[in-house]
Amino acid sequence: MSDPAPTTPPPPDTVTLTIDGTAVTVPKGTNVLEAAKTLGIDISAFCYHPGLSIAACCRQCLVSIEKNPKLQPSCQQTAGDGMVVRTTDPQSTLARKQMLEFTLVNHPIDCPICDKAGECTLQKLYFDHDNADSRVDVPKVEKPKVVDLGPHIVLDAERCILCTRCIRVCDEVADSHQLEMINRGDHQELTTAPGQRLDNPYSINTVDVCPVGALTAKDFRFTMRAWELDSTPSVCHGCATGCNVEIHHKNDRAWRLVPRLNAEVNGHWMCDEGRFTYHELREGRLAAPVVDGLPSSWDKALGTAAEKIAAAQAGGGLAVVLSAQAGNEENYALAKLATAWKAQVFWTARPHRPERADDKLRDADVNPNTAGVKAILGGAADNDAAALEAALTAGKVKAVVMLGYDLPLSEGALRHLRELDLIALASHERGPVKHAAVALPIAAWAETAGSVTNRDGKLQRTHAAFPPPGQAVAGWEAVVRLGQAASPAAKLTWAHGRDVWKDMTAAVAPWKGAPWGREVRPLQLRFAGSRG
Repeated sequence: MSDPAPTTPPPPDTVTLTIDGTAVTVPKGTNVLEAAKTLGIDISAFCYHPGLSIAACCRQCLVSIEKNPKLQPSCQQTAGDGMVVRTTDPQSTLARKQMLEFTLVNHPIDCPICDKAGECTLQKLYFDHDNADSRVDVPKVEKPKVVDLGPHIVLDAERCILCTRCIRVCDEVADSHQLEMINRGDHQELTTAPGQRLDNPYSINTVDVCPVGALTAKDFRFTMRAWELDSTPSVCHGCATGCNVEIHHKNDRAWRLVPRLNAEVNGHWMCDEGRFTYHELREGRLAAPVVDGLPSSWDKALGTAAEKIAAAQAGGGLAVVLSAQAGNEENYALAKLATAWKAQVFWTARPHRPERADDKLRDADVNPNTAGVKAILGGAADNDAAALEAALTAGKVKAVVMLGYDLPLSEGALRHLRELDLIALASHERGPVKHAAVALPIAAWAETAGSVTNRDGKLQRTHAAFPPPGQAVAGWEAVVRLGQAASPAAKLTWAHGRDVWKDMTAAVAPWKGAPWGREVRPLQLRFAGSRG
């Protein structure tokens, strides 16, 4: 028998190159700019963005490559085996300095009034790579200012450095060609495509990627200096996708939400609707306990709630309602208390909105924690709002302990609810909470450390950006206080969110072994380097 024909070994999945005298191995297909980042070498760039296609139009990332007679844009140059790259040689350094000066020739330099000041890539690179006086002694080219591009975006064309990032966001993220360039040379400027407005569900991502202050969001424009803001990582509560975000806040108030990179969930992006969810954090808040419509102390409110719960238990008509709008910890704590009470357990969620769904990030389920509530309830996950409505209509419920303020019931069922004793643990004084016999104030999602579970079953941590208003406490803590007042035998003794997490992840099968992780404190945006 003849020997088998020799097989060709498969090509390696990595390449090794040398950058500034240091060898580095990277996956095949990596560009030189990204390869340099693995060594801590930050090559300056304007038009390059890791979430977009490569344009190589700013020429700010030029480097020298051995055996190549001309400088090459490192964003476009694919790393090759044995390649020798120099980023700090005199030729490359001079070229990048000259390109930076060329970019600044017609820039208005209006940093004192620019919303991007403090997080502007052009500002940063000027101080890092140029920091020289301007040699321009002729009038600068003037372009349109305060151009209304769409419902959320304003353009200052003079600041635009023609990097085309925003055009690529519309084309590649939103699948809507709504921006393009007109004219040539130093009169080239950004504008909307013929017959178009910048009006798509992902339009504010153009502000995130803009390396200067050319595109600004109307929602944030002229409200707060970026360097004065603190940044806290969290998760968007606008829908079941669970986009990772940063809460930018100051003085116990959120000023904007921006996307945070998570390749498994949302990449670099988030939708416009999700960005505006921070407005709810300061509207219609419940800041103190309420008994029969009047402000009260925690002790009196808990005592009244305990009496009403005991009366309902005696008649076998106590119902507990969990919420897909609330985090896992408060839902788990209340579910455990309901077990001690032997109460009927239901859960509710905001109605789905099929019209908002797409094949990207927007989901028809506008609740952040539907999957989490279902995992906690297990076999009782069928007891949704319809089951609660049937129980209310049939007169099987005498008192309700409710988490949150969303209760999508018919008007008839809501009338039945108003005739019962309602104990609400809520962050806002809305809906049924206004008519509750007892309302206990709890923190909103940006004010407490906890977790939610997205549509793919991914358990994601949230962190407290600032404290809740008034006498409000974390949702799980309110449940502990209620349990100690109404059912001491339940022995709810958690003292921290991580204690709830420990018991929850031990009890809920899909989350076994999930780590709580480190505590995250707000970081001043001037040191975070999270934008641009």
